[in-house]
Amino acid sequence: MLTLAVTEWTPTATVSDPVEDLDGPLVRSAGRGDAIAFEALYRRHNGRVHGVILRLVGGHAGRAEDLTQEAFVRAWQALPSYRFESAFSTWLHRLAVNTALMELRSRRSRPQASDDEDELDNIGTPDSAGHVTALTMDLERAVATLPPRARAVLVLHDVEGWKHEEIAAELGMAVGSSKAQLHRARGLLRTRLGGSHDA
Repeated sequence: MLTLAVTEWTPTATVSDPVEDLDGPLVRSAGRGDAIAFEALYRRHNGRVHGVILRLVGGHAGRAEDLTQEAFVRAWQALPSYRFESAFSTWLHRLAVNTALMELRSRRSRPQASDDEDELDNIGTPDSAGHVTALTMDLERAVATLPPRARAVLVLHDVEGWKHEEIAAELGMAVGSSKAQLHRARGLLRTRLGGSHDA
């Protein structure tokens, strides 16, 4: 079991950093180039990283898979400079979100293709707890149809718990714009979900 492997892993240096989390020994080994330790981190965090990226890219499974792989490549490259100032899971999650946001920003500068209806059929993926329900699938489909910036703000604020100041800084917008995009996203979701669920 991975939990046992993590607790039995002994770090080469002792650090009394209160921020260090359970991943600390694996992160230290991976930061020194240990691919097996990094593979254990990948297995442990892949689901959550993929989940947030999938939501940010509107349920496009292929794009989410590519960006998840890209996020882990970036994590591998950045691990030697990781400073344990936050939990590894927090650091990795932020790196994954930034990877997806960079891709969304680059797509904004290109002409957008229309959404493919078939892509929406692939959205019923498990949430971070591993559950798939009809309501979750309806909500995921509705979120996937939101305009990209509104979707990003909604996911970051309502799902990931970011503050508007953080979202504004990451997306290059004013705090007021972040709040307006969240209001817009919620309104669109109410409209889109209203027809399928009675109040």
